[in-house]
Amino acid sequence: MVLSNIISVVDDDPSIRLALNNLLKSQGHIVHTFASAEEFLESSQLNGTSCVIADVQMPTMSGFELLEQMRAQGHAAPFILVTAFADDRTRARALSAGVTGFFAKPFPALDLMACVDEVLREHRPETDA
Repeated sequence: MVLSNIISVVDDDPSIRLALNNLLKSQGHIVHTFASAEEFLESSQLNGTSCVIADVQMPTMSGFELLEQMRAQGHAAPFILVTAFADDRTRARALSAGVTGFFAKPFPALDLMACVDEVLREHRPETDA
């Protein structure tokens, strides 16, 4: 059985969404992009996502608030945060919030892909053979 890896990208910057969409699809992932946290939370993709990549700073709901909302609703998908404003305080907050990856924009594509691959391996649902 082949498991589909559905990645949800949540970022208000269309160029980041497009770049991540192209990068992740080139690695065989199914990708859904969203311009806001609210758009993602209201979508049908919330329950089926294998991993979320979200921007920290978005106009109405931050990546941190999105993570809190997802966890409050019982969604445990791995969560990777990206930000143009990476400082030690934001990094510490991300790690204490339980994110599985934290990247400063612009980030090396290979580093992000390695993180995505690792979290997908670690969080792959176990199936009976």
